[in-house]
Amino acid sequence: MIPNQWNVQQADAIHEGVDKLVYRSNLIGSDRRVCNWGGGNTSTKGTVRDFRGREIEVMYVKGSGSDLASMKAQHFTGLRMEDIRPLFERDEMPDEEMVAYLANCMIDAKAPRPSIETLLHAFLPFKHVDHTHPDAIISLCCADNGKQIASEIFGDKFVWVPYIRPGFTLSKMIAQGVLDHPGAELVLMEKHGLVTWGETQEECYNKTIEIINQAAEYIARKAEEKPAFGGARVESLPSEERRQLIAGIMPAVRGAVSDSKRMILTFDDADDVMEFVNGEDSARLSQVGAACPDHLVHTKMTPLFIEWTPSAGDAEGLKQAVIQGIHAYKEQYEAYFERNRNEGDIMFEPAPRVILIPGIGMINTGKSHAMSLVSGALYHRAIAVMGGATALGQFVSLSESESYNVEYWPLELYKLTLAPAEAEFSRQVALITGGAGGIGSATARRLVQEGAHVVLADLNLEGAQKVADEINEQYGANRALAVQMDVTKETMVKDAYSEVALAYGGVDIIVNNAGLATSSPFDETSLKEWELNMNVLGTGYFLVAREAFKIMKDQELGGSMVFIGSKNSVYAGKNVTAYSSAKALEAHLARCIATEGGEFGIRVNTILPDAILQGSAIWNSNWRNERAAAYGIEPDQLEDHYRKRTTLLVNIYPDDIAEGVAYFASSKAAKTTGCMLTIDGGVPAAFTR
Repeated sequence: MIPNQWNVQQADAIHEGVDKLVYRSNLIGSDRRVCNWGGGNTSTKGTVRDFRGREIEVMYVKGSGSDLASMKAQHFTGLRMEDIRPLFERDEMPDEEMVAYLANCMIDAKAPRPSIETLLHAFLPFKHVDHTHPDAIISLCCADNGKQIASEIFGDKFVWVPYIRPGFTLSKMIAQGVLDHPGAELVLMEKHGLVTWGETQEECYNKTIEIINQAAEYIARKAEEKPAFGGARVESLPSEERRQLIAGIMPAVRGAVSDSKRMILTFDDADDVMEFVNGEDSARLSQVGAACPDHLVHTKMTPLFIEWTPSAGDAEGLKQAVIQGIHAYKEQYEAYFERNRNEGDIMFEPAPRVILIPGIGMINTGKSHAMSLVSGALYHRAIAVMGGATALGQFVSLSESESYNVEYWPLELYKLTLAPAEAEFSRQVALITGGAGGIGSATARRLVQEGAHVVLADLNLEGAQKVADEINEQYGANRALAVQMDVTKETMVKDAYSEVALAYGGVDIIVNNAGLATSSPFDETSLKEWELNMNVLGTGYFLVAREAFKIMKDQELGGSMVFIGSKNSVYAGKNVTAYSSAKALEAHLARCIATEGGEFGIRVNTILPDAILQGSAIWNSNWRNERAAAYGIEPDQLEDHYRKRTTLLVNIYPDDIAEGVAYFASSKAAKTTGCMLTIDGGVPAAFTR
C-alpha cells in the first residue's frame, strides 16, 4: 500500500501556488510505485500579476525533462490560460505546432519547455491535476480485461481512454470524457496511467493516493489466487555464487554492448528481480512489450531474456549464452528500427538496456552508472506491472509501431538533449591505486571532472572512502568507488577487480600509483627493505596491470594504463638502490606490456615525477628525514632544495601529475604507447637519453 505522506502542519507553512505544488510533486515522486523516474506531471492554476501589473490566470505545469521527486520551483513553467483555452475548440493540432504555440503562452521565456502533456492539464476544469504512472493502475490499464475490472473497483466514477500517444488529441479526448461524465473522479489511460484532480493541493494528492490504493488492494487479493509469473521454473543460485559468476562475465558483456558507444553496467539481484527471472512465464511475458510508454527510451521495447539453466560451474556457458544473446538482440533491434523508421531518425545503440538471466538476476546498461540504474529502476516497475496485470488477466502492451513512435518521438527525445554534454572520459571507468594519497586523489578528481567513474584502490580504505565520498558529494552518487587493495596480494587484487566489475562492468583506465620509498646506503640495504620495494613497486604493479589487461582483452574496447614511475626510474639515486631499481623495473614493465597490448588497443605509458611532497604519505614518513640527511639539510628545507635543483625552478604538485595522467589516458594520446613523460621541473641528471 502507498502511505499518505501529506503533513498538514508542514504543508500549511508553505505558500500556496508553485511552492506547494513543489511539495505535492516531491511527495508523489518520492515513491516510485506512484511515479516513474522522470515521468508523470503535475499542475496548479491560479492568478499572478504580469509584467504590466495585470492580474492574469496562469497554470504552472512540470517542465520537460525534470523529475517529480527532486524538482524545485524553477522546474515548473507558467502559461497564460487565456491563450491556451481557445485550443480546445480545435479539431487537431500537430506536435510541432503545439510546442511552438505553448512557447508563446509562457509567462517567462527562460522557463523550461512545458511538459508534453501540458494541454491535458489545461483542458481539465480543475485547479490542481496529477498525472501519474502507478504500478497498480498501469497493471489495470495493461490487463486485457482492465476496463471491466475498473468497473468492479471504481464503479461508474472513472473515464477510460484508449491508448493514444500523448499530445493534443489525447488531451482533448480526456477533457471531453470528463465533461461528458460529470461524476467522474479519475481518468484511466489504457497502457499508460492515471489522471486525478482536486480543488486544493491536499485534496488532489489525497485522491491520487486513494485511487492507487483501491486498485492495489484489489490486485493484492487477486494475486493470492495464483503464483506470480506462473510459479518458479528454476531456483536462484546462492548469492555469493551468482555474484561471482556475474563478476566474471561482466567485462565481456560490457564489450558486447559497447560496440557502438561504451556503456556502464550495473547488476541487480533484488528479490522481485529474482522472482521474475526464475518464473515459468517470464521469458514470454518479458517479450510482450514495455509496461509504460515512459519506459521505452530507457529500457527499449523489450529486454534480452537469456535462456539458461542456472549452474555455478558453467561460467563459460553463461558467458557465451549472454554474448550470443546480445548479438542476436542487436540484429533484431536494427531490423525493428528499419521496419518503423521515419525520415531523419537516427538509431540508438542497438544493444539491450536490460538483460535478464534465470537464477542470476538482471544486468542494466547506460551511458553512466546513474542512467544504468534508471533502466533498472524502470524495469523493477515493469516487473510489478506484469505481476499485477497477470493477477487480473493477460498482460498487454503497445504494438511495435506504437512503441517505436514513442521511443523515437521528437518530443520524448527532446528530454535527452537536456542532459549535460558528454566529456572526454564519459562512459569510462578508471582504477587508481594509491587512491587515498596526493597523486591518486588529484588524479581521481581530474578524471571525474571530465566524466569518468573512478575506483580509488588503497590499502587505507578509510582514506580512499573519504576521497570517494567527497567526489560523490560534488559530482553525484556512485561516480567514485573505494575498494581496499594490497597490491602485493594476488587474491586481494582479483577481488577488487571483481568488485569493480559488479559496480561498473569493467575498467578502461588504470593508474598504477601505489607507492612507498625507503632510503639507505647500498651496503646497509637489508633483504627485507629490498623485497618490500620490489613487492610493492614491482610485483604490485605487475599484478594490478595483469588483471586489468585480462579485463581489457575481454572487453575488446582497448584501454589505457599509466604507470607513475619516478625520476629514479632513469636516474641512479644515492642511497636509494632498492627504490631506484624497483622504479626502473616499473618503467620497463610498462614498455613490455605496451608491446603486447598494442594489438588489443591497450596503451601503456609512464610518468616520471620527482619530489612531490604535497599530500604524500611517503614524504610525511621517515623518507623525508632520510632524504634530507642524504643531502645534508634539514627536513623543512627539502621543498626549497628540490625547487632550486630544477632547471625551471619550480616545485611539482599532485595536480601536475594528474594532468599528465589525463593526457595519456585521453584521445589526444591515442597513438602514443610505451612512452615516458618527465614531470619533474627539469632535473638534468634525469633527462632521458
